[in-house]
Amino acid sequence: MHALQIHTPPLAALALIVLAALLTGCSAASKAKPGAAVEVVTTVAPITSIAAAIGGDRVNVSGVIPEGTNSHTYEPKPSVAETLAQADVLYVNGLGLDDPTVKMAREVMPDGSEVVALGDRALPRSEWIYDFSFPRSGGKPNPHLWTDPRLAVKYAAVIRDDLSKRDPAGRTTYEANYRSFESSVTRLDRAMRKSFATVPANNRKLLTYHDGYAYFARDYGWKVIGAIQASDFEDPTGREVASLVDQIRAEKVPAIFGSEVFPSPVLAEISNETGVRYVDQLRDDDLPGEPGSANHSWLGLMRADFAIMTRAMGGDASALSRLSVGKPTASRARYPQ
Repeated sequence: MHALQIHTPPLAALALIVLAALLTGCSAASKAKPGAAVEVVTTVAPITSIAAAIGGDRVNVSGVIPEGTNSHTYEPKPSVAETLAQADVLYVNGLGLDDPTVKMAREVMPDGSEVVALGDRALPRSEWIYDFSFPRSGGKPNPHLWTDPRLAVKYAAVIRDDLSKRDPAGRTTYEANYRSFESSVTRLDRAMRKSFATVPANNRKLLTYHDGYAYFARDYGWKVIGAIQASDFEDPTGREVASLVDQIRAEKVPAIFGSEVFPSPVLAEISNETGVRYVDQLRDDDLPGEPGSANHSWLGLMRADFAIMTRAMGGDASALSRLSVGKPTASRARYPQ
């Protein structure tokens, strides 16, 4: 597999970035005053959701990676520089996922602002996962920590601590919001474990469009047997497809999983070849529903994905289906679509 490539923006884009910084950097630095809302910028939508849940009304949260975009290959447009130039803090996933955005941020963010890599702080390097999609030789581990509820809580704790440092007057609010988020994750965890217990042990195996569930699988006793979209983001070769077909037959899995956002003709072909059901409804970082709806959240995403997995693998997902994700809110977070 090939390592992910980080492309340097063209000269025209760099010029626009610098111009945006000159036009907006001074005002961004001068407005950081007591009582002002913390200006938070985020990358992928699940992080945007978690940051909004912890920050509440004391922060303004702006995501920059549009939902439904391949976050591994996303190159920020020059217009993103204006948002970054207003930021007090940029929360990124880290582990190499959002390097192009980090590169731009370091060019335009005002003095005193900071880039915080949540994944790097949430999980020690000794626990990073390298696998067939993200080999150690490529230099970047699997970055999808947020699909593991245990690690999502750690993201929330990092955000709580960072916001409390930036806005000490809001420390009590951030702690209360964190406790509420932690409680919701505890309820999710219970519903997941109850649902997964109904899945035959031999069925707890995942072949997915994208290798987004490695940390979840490690914590919840599932096995990732393959992924179509590997680290070079090219379709697999004919030989690789044949190998996956053989593996599916050997593993006797009842279903394979595709993305609702990125249709996969290769998975459809494998389904036809093996007779295994193809479920094309999972999402890695594209939240369900519309911004402001109850489902449009990290919790809504996790509930939906794990219920789909449970049902497809022969289990009873009623515990997950009954899980409340809260009431619709007019979120102050901005989710680019």
